[in-house]
Amino acid sequence: MKDINTPVKFLKGVGPQRAKQLENHSVRTIEDLLYYLPRRYEDRKTFITIDKLEENKTYTVKAKITSCRLHRSWKRRNFSIVTANATDGTGKISAVWFNQPFLAKTLKAGQDCFFYGQVNSYQGKLQFNSPEFEIISEDEEKDALNVGRITPIYTTPKFFSQRQLRKLVKASLDGFISSVKEILPFDLRSSLKLPNLAQALINVHFPDTSQLLEDSWRRLSFDDCFLYQMLILLRKSGQKKRMAFSLACSETLLNQALNNLSFKLTDSQQKVLDEIRQDLIKPVPMQRLLQGDVGSGKTIVAFLSSLIAIEAGAQVAFMVPTEIIAQQHYRVLKQLSEKFKKQINISLLTSSTTPAEKQNVFSKINNSQINLLIGTHALLSEKLEFKNLGFVIIDEQHKFGVEQRARLSKKSLQTKLGLWPHCLIMTATPIPRTLAMTLYGDLDVSIIRQLPPGRIPVQTKVYSEDSVGQAYEFLKQVVSSGSQAYIIYPIIEESKVLELKAAKAMFNELKKTYFKDFSLELIHSRIEQKEQERIMDEFYKGNIHILVATSILEVGVDVANANCMLVEEADRFGLSTLHQLRGRVGRSSKQGFCLVVSSSRTETGKKRIQAIATISDGFKIAEADLRIRGPGEFFGREQHGMSDLKIVDPVRQMHILKDARMHAIRLLAKDPSLGLRQNTALLDVLKRKYPGFESMMVTA
Repeated sequence: MKDINTPVKFLKGVGPQRAKQLENHSVRTIEDLLYYLPRRYEDRKTFITIDKLEENKTYTVKAKITSCRLHRSWKRRNFSIVTANATDGTGKISAVWFNQPFLAKTLKAGQDCFFYGQVNSYQGKLQFNSPEFEIISEDEEKDALNVGRITPIYTTPKFFSQRQLRKLVKASLDGFISSVKEILPFDLRSSLKLPNLAQALINVHFPDTSQLLEDSWRRLSFDDCFLYQMLILLRKSGQKKRMAFSLACSETLLNQALNNLSFKLTDSQQKVLDEIRQDLIKPVPMQRLLQGDVGSGKTIVAFLSSLIAIEAGAQVAFMVPTEIIAQQHYRVLKQLSEKFKKQINISLLTSSTTPAEKQNVFSKINNSQINLLIGTHALLSEKLEFKNLGFVIIDEQHKFGVEQRARLSKKSLQTKLGLWPHCLIMTATPIPRTLAMTLYGDLDVSIIRQLPPGRIPVQTKVYSEDSVGQAYEFLKQVVSSGSQAYIIYPIIEESKVLELKAAKAMFNELKKTYFKDFSLELIHSRIEQKEQERIMDEFYKGNIHILVATSILEVGVDVANANCMLVEEADRFGLSTLHQLRGRVGRSSKQGFCLVVSSSRTETGKKRIQAIATISDGFKIAEADLRIRGPGEFFGREQHGMSDLKIVDPVRQMHILKDARMHAIRLLAKDPSLGLRQNTALLDVLKRKYPGFESMMVTA
């Protein structure tokens, strides 16, 4: 029998270069490829003809290009427009793309194409605005994978076309699907009317009907939730049997810090701090989730809590998702620690820390010379071992998986003796409490609802693409008054498929034109870490007036003098991301402004922009997001970005999450050993999906 763990590089048509690109999309094995799911679908069974198109609706149209030209906008300097005209015999339609001049060389007269997107009216005629497209050759006309069916549309790695990726997925299904083992008991599948796993994988890629497609997504979504809930429930069971340091102390450091703060904690902050204090003195490990809106003061609560652990003789690990946030936390907490130099030894560890510096940190951590370590995933290094780790703090928890959190908690010599650290997990992405309890069933939940006194709600202003010049002028006025600003774009470089303004291209344009009298810098994830640090340091010092960036600044960045943010192509960001981005400004007593530029072409996009313009409370934003996105769709799905749930969007599909939790609880209640000794397929998947799972099972 063929092994689905076979590396994908051994598939026909996948050489080293393509294998590397697949790996960049987390596809390393045949199994990974089988679970590389389409991002949307096009119904190419029967095409609507051009003469039947209606305004403001989304369609897939098959038509022949009659002409394609590139021209410049007379309204905006350095702004290009590509227009392709096409016909299907019943009528004519044009498609336009902005600032993607290379498309003029890609699209040529005589080519047959699929166009997918919303149809709008312009000067009395219908046209596609920035549609996705796929060029069809004569061979592809006869290929059953591409036409005459519900056709999968994937996120394509570099060097792959849609057609090539479909062919590769089909070959993997044909050659390996018989090796896929069922992981759910038959009675469970029957009660929920779920297809078997092999059928679901076949039909999620190449469904014959929309019903088979929906059933397949439901099955894979259930699996995603079920496996996650098994892990969560087992973890919770194991935690009940663990012992922890009791961090009881006189709290002298805490009281001194509170007396020296330049502000008073809000009632909400004080309540959460008291909840944490009560947990830290117990001989069982705290597992607490702290939710708080952007700017609500979670970090200061975490720091004050860490003083209790430090005074009690324990070490503290503070893990964050990016180096930018790590550098910022280190800078802020080091300043707060100045009054306690003899008691608090703080250090920083990231992937860009030099080997010599890392070795020094490892040595000092191992002998307790450092008692507060801030870092990124570098804290998970095998070489790092704490002598006396008593308190773990994890910021922006949704960026980390359950297994990663568990790995950090194990990095202490004391853990080997049966004493586990307390754990505080923080998020600035509020979610409804009932959802939080389901997603994080192994955690107690605390919430900071209030913003610090003196904070003025950020004013959100909405501009259309045609009036972006007005947004630029407003931003100029803010910066001219002495403040700093951000300009955010959804992508780094121009895309061949999507008509989106890109950070690189717009940075080069803006610094020569609209903002030539100001200091601009560009920052994004592909810039080397040392350069990122230099740029952020210069921005903190005020030497950079405007920072052009992507959503790399979504979380954690706190520059009090940055009071204006302009978000272009705002409808391309999720509502939660928009709220997080907005939270980077208005972090002082000055008025903050968020300028949202959007010419949204979809109803969902329009509702999203309306919500960000009218709602400032993060918890209400979460509720609006739930209403806007609805109960879930199977055509046009989006990944939600959580570390452990890869398929399900828990906001949309909470009903599936609840069902999975209920059935996982029943399985555990029926058989404390999980029945995994008999269900080896389920055990194998859990071990592959969550490294370290088996040790949890033994603990439980």
